[in-house]
Amino acid sequence: MKFARFRKRSDREILQGIVTDNGIQQIEGDIFSDWKHTKIIYRLDDIDLLEPLTPRHVIGIGANYVGETDDLPSILPDMPVFFYKPVSSVIGSGTPIVIPNKIEEVKFESELAAIIGKRASNISEEVVTDYIFGYTVANDVTAPQFFHEAGHWTIGKSFDTFTPLGPCIETNLNPDKITVEAYLNGNKKQDSATSLMIFSLRKMIAYLSTVMTLEPGDVILTGSPLGAEMMKNGDEIVCKIAEIGELRNPVEQG
Repeated sequence: MKFARFRKRSDREILQGIVTDNGIQQIEGDIFSDWKHTKIIYRLDDIDLLEPLTPRHVIGIGANYVGETDDLPSILPDMPVFFYKPVSSVIGSGTPIVIPNKIEEVKFESELAAIIGKRASNISEEVVTDYIFGYTVANDVTAPQFFHEAGHWTIGKSFDTFTPLGPCIETNLNPDKITVEAYLNGNKKQDSATSLMIFSLRKMIAYLSTVMTLEPGDVILTGSPLGAEMMKNGDEIVCKIAEIGELRNPVEQG
């Protein structure tokens, strides 16, 4: 099942719905606990899709892919490299990514994102997927020019528009059997199976749950495959996971 948030083009009210063959069927209620169908269906031509949720937190993991299975380490590092991204950086598909003033390009990073569906604290790897509501496509936009020389990533990850999410949340997905792709101006740049993750989705979320209690609406970015490049004003980046859809954003200079 695919959940989406949208707005009628003639209205500012934000609505929720289920993606169907006929359009978006509006729903009411909390998608994490208690929601119900309505009989209202909107044609895609009449709406604008938004980011599929307003996250509670956005947490990313760095340097989490290798190029080939043989490159996977036999012994994992003791601690994954995690970072926060502010909720204010979240945008939906179709909204421009804005390059900050004083620089001319930023980096795209196509990723699988997991959305936590129920409170998770000190959980094991074996039960992680029981706590995931669904999955979406993310673009962990980065301005490495703002990375601190001591390794601090916060500023370079935090600008407004630097976390596109979408186009929807897919609840029926096997995260172990998908491919993460990215296309810059139509040219494929990233194309990796999630089996090339250094820390698997289960390992990283289980680890996080030993540090902090995860709650419904938390979004976990699971890392970006090799092949990420810089993009500039006038470009278009499409991050894609076939089972979820395409996250498509133009790039503009601030």
